[in-house]
Amino acid sequence: MKINIPIAKVDLNKYEINSVLEPLKNGWLVQGPKVKEFEKKWSNFTNSKFSIAVTSCTSALQLSLIALGFKPGDEAIVPAFTWISTANVVEQLGGKVIFCDISLDSFNIDHQQIEKKITSKTKFIIPVHLFGFPADMSEILKIAKKFNLKIVEDAACGFGSKIHEKHVGLFGDAGCFSFHPRKSITTGEGGMITTQSPEIAERLCRLRDHGATLTDLQRHLGPKPYLLSDHSDAGYNQRMTDIQGALGSEQMNRANSILNKRQIIANKYINKLKNIDWLILPIKKEGFIHSFQSFACLFKPKDLSFKSLNKIKNLRNSFMDKLLKRGISTRPATHSVIDLSYYKKNYKIDPKNFPNTTFAANASISLPLYNKLKDSEINFITEEIKKGYE
Repeated sequence: MKINIPIAKVDLNKYEINSVLEPLKNGWLVQGPKVKEFEKKWSNFTNSKFSIAVTSCTSALQLSLIALGFKPGDEAIVPAFTWISTANVVEQLGGKVIFCDISLDSFNIDHQQIEKKITSKTKFIIPVHLFGFPADMSEILKIAKKFNLKIVEDAACGFGSKIHEKHVGLFGDAGCFSFHPRKSITTGEGGMITTQSPEIAERLCRLRDHGATLTDLQRHLGPKPYLLSDHSDAGYNQRMTDIQGALGSEQMNRANSILNKRQIIANKYINKLKNIDWLILPIKKEGFIHSFQSFACLFKPKDLSFKSLNKIKNLRNSFMDKLLKRGISTRPATHSVIDLSYYKKNYKIDPKNFPNTTFAANASISLPLYNKLKDSEINFITEEIKKGYE
């Protein structure tokens, strides 16, 4: 039998699959009671005061910036190694992205480089908890306080990630999560915003719903059939549907077991691959809980430098091809945003000024990680890796 191990696979049980039938049967398909239920469970799990469901993590980032007062011409500091959405939302709002290099051990923004990026126009820092490993929020918070900057956490990969038992997304002014199918909790597409401010939460609720001061639930289930909402903001239509809300809400019932299973799989990888000197595994740091949205490693058969990088990239690609022929899917961890066409054209940044971002983009490799990954498959993957990259 041909082996086929994908990079990721959705894990839904029969209760979760059946959960979407309730809104389909009762006819309440748009944002409604199931979204509200999902938001409440999310708040309870993360210990957030307010949770606001939206259409995607990109929407969450955009609305959070708007709610917190981002204006055209403002600057936001963003890691150069992240999914493009982190930068795009700043561009879409007429701002300027100030890229910052990363730490190669964590793949997260290098907090030691943030301060020198700050100008009089800098208003925000957008740290990313990449692949589920928390950014160093204590240091980032110090900088934000010193320069009076707001923080929007890109926690797309961060469900279950914590620093000293505090869930990511609760450190800054807002936290933004993703429910893409590669995430631990999925609603197909979807996002969630966490905030501790009632004023920001109230504005976010309006902004996602055309700027309306009343929700559909309040209007259609209220006692006054003639009531129409006022619109105090020029808002957007970025509401999660109740079909998605039902699916997310049901998955939250086994959130701990989902996250625990990913930890178990990641630890098996680490134990089996820890003696391979050319594959740098995800770091561990006291007090930091890695939720392992992805198992991102650094392929390092020799010291990384701009002189050796092309050869290392070719060796990595050849290694990934070799694994694919054996039925094992892998991926580069993510991309360097400064090397993507739009940002190359409009920002004209020299990658040599962002060495760690460039190294990570060309030498990272993510291994398969999903809850239904079997022990036999983990053993097969690790044994194939142990055979070497040549």
